[in-house]
Amino acid sequence: MSLVPSLIVLGVAAILAARLTVVRRSPPEAEAARRLAAHALAAAATVQGLHFLEETATGFRTHLGGVFGLPAMPLAFFLTFNLAWLAVWAASVPAMRRGYTAGFFAAWFLAIAGMLNGVLHPALAVAVGGYFPGLISSPAIAAASVWLWIRLRRATESLEPIGSHV
Repeated sequence: MSLVPSLIVLGVAAILAARLTVVRRSPPEAEAARRLAAHALAAAATVQGLHFLEETATGFRTHLGGVFGLPAMPLAFFLTFNLAWLAVWAASVPAMRRGYTAGFFAAWFLAIAGMLNGVLHPALAVAVGGYFPGLISSPAIAAASVWLWIRLRRATESLEPIGSHV
């Protein structure tokens, strides 16, 4: 199935995002930090939108499957999935500013997935011996995601006692 590689990577990102959402919360007094994190989320989502455009224009959905000997990802799925996440991230900006947990899950997911993009697209380019769709914008989404990660860490605090982290 052509979706398997993406679903594995994004599944891991979702599990990690869910874990961070559960163990890190934004206290009421972190309003200024939440505002900055929401700005970082908006910026990262914008960069992810540009990355999605590059992937769409250069055939990411067909090339990814080919690397693994799989058929192309269905266009309808690729477009719907990416556009839905862009909408979720847009809706999460005001949710994060208000401290809603769901907004933080979406932001952690983008931070993790964006950093993975910065590693996996160059790795795929090396694997194919040249350009791989999404390669040009992958450093930008990685950088925006690191910035988002930093802002999320500053806007949240761990609910776990020190020394209990896995």
